[in-house]
Amino acid sequence: MQNYIHGAWRPSSATDFLTVVNPATGEELTRTPMSTPAEVDEAVRAAAAAFPAWRRVPVTDRVQYLFQLKTCLEEAFEELARTITLECGKTLAESRGELRRAIENVEVACGAPTLMQGYNSEDIARGIDEIMIRQPLGVCAIIAPFNFPAMIPFWFLPYAIATGNTVVVKPSERVPMTMQKVFGLLESLDLPPGVVNLINGGPDVVNALCDHPTVRAVSFVGSSTVARHVYARAAASGKRVQCQGGAKNPVVILPDADLAAAAEIVADSAFGCAGQRCLAAAMAITVGEAGAAFTDAISQKAAARVTGDGLDERVQMGPVITPESRQRVERLIDRAIADGARPIVDGRNPAMPERLRGNFIRPTVISGLPFESEVARTEIFGPVLSLHHVDDIDAAIAIVNGGEYGNQASLFTTSGASARRFRYEAEVGNVGINVGVAAPMAFFPFSGARGSFFGDLHGQGRDAFEFFTQQKVVVERWPSHWSRRF
Repeated sequence: MQNYIHGAWRPSSATDFLTVVNPATGEELTRTPMSTPAEVDEAVRAAAAAFPAWRRVPVTDRVQYLFQLKTCLEEAFEELARTITLECGKTLAESRGELRRAIENVEVACGAPTLMQGYNSEDIARGIDEIMIRQPLGVCAIIAPFNFPAMIPFWFLPYAIATGNTVVVKPSERVPMTMQKVFGLLESLDLPPGVVNLINGGPDVVNALCDHPTVRAVSFVGSSTVARHVYARAAASGKRVQCQGGAKNPVVILPDADLAAAAEIVADSAFGCAGQRCLAAAMAITVGEAGAAFTDAISQKAAARVTGDGLDERVQMGPVITPESRQRVERLIDRAIADGARPIVDGRNPAMPERLRGNFIRPTVISGLPFESEVARTEIFGPVLSLHHVDDIDAAIAIVNGGEYGNQASLFTTSGASARRFRYEAEVGNVGINVGVAAPMAFFPFSGARGSFFGDLHGQGRDAFEFFTQQKVVVERWPSHWSRRF
């Protein structure tokens, strides 16, 4: 893997590398260089040098590059989807869905000529006009996670360059191949050198970007622990920051819900992408009479889910990202059982074909986990769903609002009154009603609350145009007698 700086591919001078392994087969794919602070500085300086000219390119011309990028992404769609599956482990269907969401963000960013407009008022006082205009910030850093190597960088990148900024992207060191190919497409657009830059590496690169005095904004997605760190460190350096963190997403099932449909949807939410997404259902809270029927239905769905290599079109769930992730998830299942939970469907230590020497855990469903258990509050980030039961919706909403995280909560019901109450009272950023993964479209912000988000403005949509521009207010007076001189 190489870095891309000032319009050219450059091998890193790093002496440390991380081996990238196919999580389904255990085969080595490539090595990620742990780039040095000097290389980070070089990338930032390249972006800073490109900024003055790039911001002067008319916005109508800047978005032409994005129109071309959309075409390139469509043409390379299957190759990119296969690369995502190779390095990330998710199924081809999931990789295709991820890439489609990335392209949607490019499409929305093409609306920059309208969406970054300001506003004005004439005669705020006699002969005086006031205007608010939006201008780009400068160099913006994007720090992406492993679980969506294509989509999440595109929550930020197209908006940043459409509004006149220059960028430095740091993909996850675990999944560097997708962004290498995306930057190959960006290179084909003949963007001015330095507008887009790619730097590989680990925590040292993250800290260097947070500390660099020339970086004006940082966009981050990852665990809440690292999100807090990035938010605090970058904000301390005076930067604009948006940090999406972790989650422990509850789904609430009322007795009047279509339980068969709810089980199908919740299974896709909990076990899709092997549970490695910030909108995955982690807790299913049944209310009243919904308990027994939903437990039977979701258990059947979990047991029947086909697990294997995501490149096989028949497979419904791939592996988790690393052996360490698998061991962590299994330890948390062990801890849950020690705390009193019962494994209804146990996915630990699955028997897999000899060629699949990857990080496999089958879907797991546990019940009876006490709410006071540490596992009930911990983001597992694996294909594990815990079942809980309460007597009424009041208790369910209290659980939704009582945890550390606030990324998503979903309700399954046929009652409009219950749905309205839930969306009104649930203290989360994304609400699903009869939807298991309430992933916002690209023209809405990807929200989050409490321990799931640090910042003010989110990725995607109008928030992205707000985040990547700074407002300037101009107050003008042009006395009429001045014009008589000419």
